[in-house]
Amino acid sequence: MKIKPLADRVLVKNDKAETKTASGLIIPEAAQEKTQTAVVVEVGPGTTDNPITVKKGNRIMYDKYAGTQVKIDGEDHLILRMSDIIAVIE
Repeated sequence: MKIKPLADRVLVKNDKAETKTASGLIIPEAAQEKTQTAVVVEVGPGTTDNPITVKKGNRIMYDKYAGTQVKIDGEDHLILRMSDIIAVIE
């Protein structure tokens, strides 16, 4: 399935949370810190008031409770507004 976001929206795929510490300890899912980072999959065209400033492949940080969850081909994704994106990770 292909989804093309409209206006100032961006389709992202969440990064997986780390399940192991640097020393090799396994972190149970209930204790994992949920980071709000994702990879941009698709971008909308933007609007004159809210242009799109990210592109496909960018890693981003976003607001914790932002977006609408969607399942595409069995995988979880989010549709975010451009204003919900906090930063691009380089």
